Amino acid sequence: MTQTTIPDGYKMDARGHLVPVAMIRPIDLARDSLVLEITAKAKALSEQIAKMKADFFADIAAFVTLSAEQYEVKLGGDKGNVQLLSFDGRYKVLRAINETLVFDERLQAAKSLIDACLQRWSEGAQPEIKVLINDAFQVDKSGNINTGRVLGLRRLAIEDEEWQRAMTAIGEALQVSGSRSYIRVYERVGTSGKYQPITLDLAGA
Repeated sequence: MTQTTIPDGYKMDARGHLVPVAMIRPIDLARDSLVLEITAKAKALSEQIAKMKADFFADIAAFVTLSAEQYEVKLGGDKGNVQLLSFDGRYKVLRAINETLVFDERLQAAKSLIDACLQRWSEGAQPEIKVLINDAFQVDKSGNINTGRVLGLRRLAIEDEEWQRAMTAIGEALQVSGSRSYIRVYERVGTSGKYQPITLDLAGA
């Protein structure tokens, strides 16, 4: 993106017009100065936080590798949640990786098998199971299916062969569409077993 060169003695307004500074009210200039000052500091802080976050991840990954080497174990990748405690238990660092799970087209095959089961069980099926199944395949306002509810069907102790094939299809239909990593730092509240997060965002500080 080409940045417009602004001549001395002028400022560009929100519409892209050059306005002589002499024609701008003092309060507008003061507001502009304040916003630019805060924005510059915020951008610098954002860069520091991004670097700090990258350093934290690298340090934790290095420590996990060091710890594994004590037992002559080689760990693969950086996936997995890690919780680290200070020696006195006062501070806790948590590295967590949240994966976004979605179902591919094979979920439709699973639903067809389940529907076939329900049709066969129409006389003897427990009403509770029917409600669980219907709820599991309901979509939200965005048209998405709740993965937790669908996966919850696999915990039902149903030995029917067709049902088991449906559960296998559900497992194979599950895909990871993305992941998000984060680090949280906690401090213990007094001598209790509770921890409170050390706030790193402006809104919660």
